[in-house]
Amino acid sequence: MRKRRTAIRDRHAEAALFGRRVIFSLVVVVAVFSVLLVNMYQLQVVEFQTFQTRSNDNRIKVVPLAPNRGIIYDRNGRILAENRPVLSLELIPERVPNLEQTLADLTELLGLTTEDLERFERNRLRERRFEQVILLDQLSEEQAATFAARQHEYPGISIEARLVRHYPYGEALTHALGYVAKINQRDAERLKAAGVAANYAATRTIGKLGVEGYYEEQLHGTVGYQQVEVDIHGRQLRTLAVEPPIPGQDLVLEIDVELQQAAQEILADNRGSLILMDPRDGAILAMVSQPSYDPNWFAQGITVAQYQSLLNSRHSPLLNRATQGGYPPASTIKPHLGIVGLEEGIVTADTRIWDPGWYQIKGVNHRYRDWLSWGHGWVDINTAIIESCDTYYYDLALKLGVDTISEHMTQYGFGERTGIDIGEESAAVMPSRGWKRARFNQPWYAGETVSIGIGQSYWTVTPMQLAVSTAVLANRGKRPVPRLLRAIRDGGIELPAVVEERPPVQLKNPEHWQIALDAMQGVVTSIKSSSRRAFSDTPYTSAGKTGTAQVKSIGQDEEYDAEAIDERFRDNAMYIGFAPVEAPEVVVVVAAENVIGGGSSVAAPMARQLLDAYFKVDKVVANAP
Repeated sequence: MRKRRTAIRDRHAEAALFGRRVIFSLVVVVAVFSVLLVNMYQLQVVEFQTFQTRSNDNRIKVVPLAPNRGIIYDRNGRILAENRPVLSLELIPERVPNLEQTLADLTELLGLTTEDLERFERNRLRERRFEQVILLDQLSEEQAATFAARQHEYPGISIEARLVRHYPYGEALTHALGYVAKINQRDAERLKAAGVAANYAATRTIGKLGVEGYYEEQLHGTVGYQQVEVDIHGRQLRTLAVEPPIPGQDLVLEIDVELQQAAQEILADNRGSLILMDPRDGAILAMVSQPSYDPNWFAQGITVAQYQSLLNSRHSPLLNRATQGGYPPASTIKPHLGIVGLEEGIVTADTRIWDPGWYQIKGVNHRYRDWLSWGHGWVDINTAIIESCDTYYYDLALKLGVDTISEHMTQYGFGERTGIDIGEESAAVMPSRGWKRARFNQPWYAGETVSIGIGQSYWTVTPMQLAVSTAVLANRGKRPVPRLLRAIRDGGIELPAVVEERPPVQLKNPEHWQIALDAMQGVVTSIKSSSRRAFSDTPYTSAGKTGTAQVKSIGQDEEYDAEAIDERFRDNAMYIGFAPVEAPEVVVVVAAENVIGGGSSVAAPMARQLLDAYFKVDKVVANAP
């Protein structure tokens, strides 16, 4: 009986244990299913959008779309830079059965050059096999027709249309407009540092120089995008959505292309620069630098031979002489120095000195020669400017001292960048004692001050600085900032450019302006002036000053013979002027390098022709070169 009770008790214990195990198992199962349900809810409901996006990333590709670059116009609405459609030959390497043989066939068919093939190979190595690579940048009509007739023979190769920058006036405007060219590694790093690299995702070119470079942000526009469906290899299947790019803004320049072309024709084959500027607001109507080059070379893919021809030319066509050329100002700065002498009380309007044809520093044997070997006789400031008497200015400069001259001339803009809206500009050199000590670790000598008096020695200027300083004279102190931009067009709205000014030149005695201006008018009207012939019978009034800058020093007992010396060492011919005298509308600057003749015989007639073009005068100067 006892054994039976024990057995029954054992069976009850086993049943209880089994029940607990069943309950535990049910709890575990319920818990596991609960976790699974929670995870399913999390994945399918809470995180649905996240995983949907990840899934789309595997099949949707965002392709950037390049914006159209803004158009550039002159002040009269003529197009100076535009976008032209061109045809390019492009291929997808993985779809070309035998790439090597195909390239050989196309070379024979289309006349591909070694440079074309080398450029293609460089581009191909940067792209994936299923992406298009340009084989020929621009197809001629003949090449396009030839390939189109046999395109069925070349799978994976197609003719594509795109836009390239074009400059219809070619080299006439290169140094003002600049150009666009392919984005290089330096450009890419700069864009990345500026945080705008994404905006250039589909853009192949960028503004490099001139207006194109300075206003790149406005001209470029905003990148667009399209969503395309791709397969697992990244090949495009279909377009899902498009966000169009926003075109760049159009620019209207102050340049008058007719005046620009006239200036280019007037300068002709001479190296140098011509500038026409409105002194009232700094608007640049014409800015020529010669020699020039065709900016379309860069915009449409310059060849190695073309680039080497520019780099190796001894005439430096890449240099913008208007803003980077450093010229001794010569006698063009005599009106400015005359005002300094009046302001400092060194001379008055009636002060006269005797000019025997030379000047000598006390205690020094060297004689500084006047351009007129027998001298000008008794000379005051009016005569000194009209007849360009060197002796008068030798004496004045020595009495003023180089530091006083430098301090005053800086107010006119010498030794500083003018602030024109292109990046290529030099400050040139406005010397002083401190400048020479810092530059050469040498003292300043009195003889150097004497040479400064006629715009020689270390003093150099750019033609643009001369234009600004001439505007200061014409404006009686007001100093404009030169400007190429007239307005920005944004849709149907035209936003005028900001007109800037630098601090004016303020004289202690404003009457000193008139003394210099009367003399400058005498330069073109007085019978004593060698420039009178160039400006005879003009229907407008003008004032000016010539200059003949020595490039090579001439010994004490030597004579200058332009035809006998190397062309590189001939004098530069300079001219500054403005018109009309009563209410100046335009400033003209001429710098002609290494010419036979001086400011009166070469530069003054050029200035007359350009002023005639501005005032629409038909007469041609008889003695113009």
